[in-house]
Amino acid sequence: MTQLTNQYSFRDLPSVDKLLSSPFFEALLSDYGHSLVSQTVRDMLNDLRQQIRHQAPLGIDLKADDSINQFAELTKQRLQQGSQSALRSVFNLTGIVLHTNLGRALLPDEAVEAVVEAMRNPMNLEYDLATGGRGDRDDLIEGLLCELTGAEAATIVNNNAAAVLLMLNALAHEKEVVVSRGELIEIGGAFRIPDVMTRANTRLVEVGTTNRTHLRDYEEGITENTAMLMKVHTSNYKITGFTKEVDIAELSALAKKHGLMATVDLGSGTLVDFSKWGLPEEVTVRETIEAGADLVTFSGDKLLGGPQAGLIVGRTDLIAKIKKNPLKRALRVGKITLAALEPILQLYRRPELLAEKLTTLRLFTRSQADISRTANELLPSLQQWLGEQFKVRAETMMGQIGSGAMPVEQLPSYGLAIRYVGDGRSGRHLNALEERLRQLPKPVIGRISDDALLLDLRCLEESQKAQFLAQLR
Repeated sequence: MTQLTNQYSFRDLPSVDKLLSSPFFEALLSDYGHSLVSQTVRDMLNDLRQQIRHQAPLGIDLKADDSINQFAELTKQRLQQGSQSALRSVFNLTGIVLHTNLGRALLPDEAVEAVVEAMRNPMNLEYDLATGGRGDRDDLIEGLLCELTGAEAATIVNNNAAAVLLMLNALAHEKEVVVSRGELIEIGGAFRIPDVMTRANTRLVEVGTTNRTHLRDYEEGITENTAMLMKVHTSNYKITGFTKEVDIAELSALAKKHGLMATVDLGSGTLVDFSKWGLPEEVTVRETIEAGADLVTFSGDKLLGGPQAGLIVGRTDLIAKIKKNPLKRALRVGKITLAALEPILQLYRRPELLAEKLTTLRLFTRSQADISRTANELLPSLQQWLGEQFKVRAETMMGQIGSGAMPVEQLPSYGLAIRYVGDGRSGRHLNALEERLRQLPKPVIGRISDDALLLDLRCLEESQKAQFLAQLR
C-alpha cells in the first residue's frame, strides 16, 4: 500500500532487531542466513529514510498493523532479486542456431549427464588408472580425436583463438608465417588474426590480394626466417566473383618442398560431411589432414556441437612441442570441458544416430513443416497475451547457422511475426514489446526486422513449449 511520506517520521521506522526477531522473518533467516538478511534490512531502512527525508512515496504503510509483514515481503523481494543468477536460461528465437551471445552449441543429454557427474565427484583428470601414476588430461580425448580426424596426435585448450595463439608461439616464435591477405579474418569482439600473430611473437607475411592469391605468391613470400605457411578458413564471410585461393594440398606440397610446416585454422571445424543431411558442404578436419596439413585447429562449440574448446590435431612431433610450451598450461581446459567433450566425440562414432542425438545437428535439420506446427500451436496464446494492439501471424522465415559458420547460407524456417496495429508509430511499441519479452521469468530473445518483431521457432523444441506457454498466462 503506497503512502505519502509526509505522514511519517524516522521514529516510525522499526529497528533491525525488531524486524529480525519477528516470526515473519523466520523463513527468510532460514533460507538466506542472518548476515544477508540483516544487511538487506539495513539497506532497505536506509532507502526508506531517504524517501522520508525527500517526502517521496513509500511502498509500505509504517503505521499499519501488518507493517512488519509488509517489511518481510519487501525484504523477500529484494533477497530474491539479489540472489538471481546473472547467467540465465533464455529462449533463443533469433533464428541463429549457434548464437555466440547466447552460448553457441547446446549440449545433448549424454554430455550434460557427464558434466554433472564430473562436478559431483573426483575424476581421473590427470591420474593413470592403469599404472597409478600421474596421467595427461589430453589422453582422455586424444584417441577419439585421432580416430575421427585421421591425425597422429591431438591436444586441447580453452578456445580456437587460444589454439592458434599456442600453435604460433610454440612453433613460429620470432619467425615468419605466410598468410594470404584474403584470409586475414576478424572474429567476434574485434579479435584479428594479425593481432593474434603479434601476441604470439610471430611476424606476419601477407601475400596475394584480397580476392586472389596464387601458389607463387606463397613461394615468393618464403624467406630464410619462414617457419610455416598458414591457411585460415574464412568461415565468417565469403568473397565471391573473380577469386582464387590455394588449396591445402598445393600449400602442403610447397611447404614440404621448403622444409616448412603447413597449418590450417578451420575456425568452426566439422568432423562430418553435412551435405548428407541436406546442409551446405563444409570441409572436414579429416579432409584437411588427408590433404597434407601438418596441424589443424578448430572449435569445439560451433559446428562440432560441443563445449567451448580449441582443438589442435596433426603430427605427433609438432603436438609434442606445443604441449611443452608454457602457454599450454595457462590455456588448458578443466574436467568440466573434458567431461562434456568426450560424449560428443563418442556420438560421432555413431553417424547413423548423429542427427537425432547431437542437439546442434538436430536443430540444423529440423523440418520447416515441424517448425510451422509449433508456430500455429503457440499463435493463439501469444495473441491473447499481446492484446488488440498487436497482430500475430505465422510466417516463413530464414535463419542462420551462426557463430561465423557458413555466413551466406540460410536455413528455411518458420515463426511468429508480431506487428503493431495500434495508433502511433510502430517502432517505439515494438521496442517496448521486445523489452517486455526480455523481462519474462525466462527471457524470450527475438529480433526486429521489416517493422515486425520476429520469433523464429527453429530452436524451440517440443519439450520447451509448455514452459514458453506458461509465461503467457
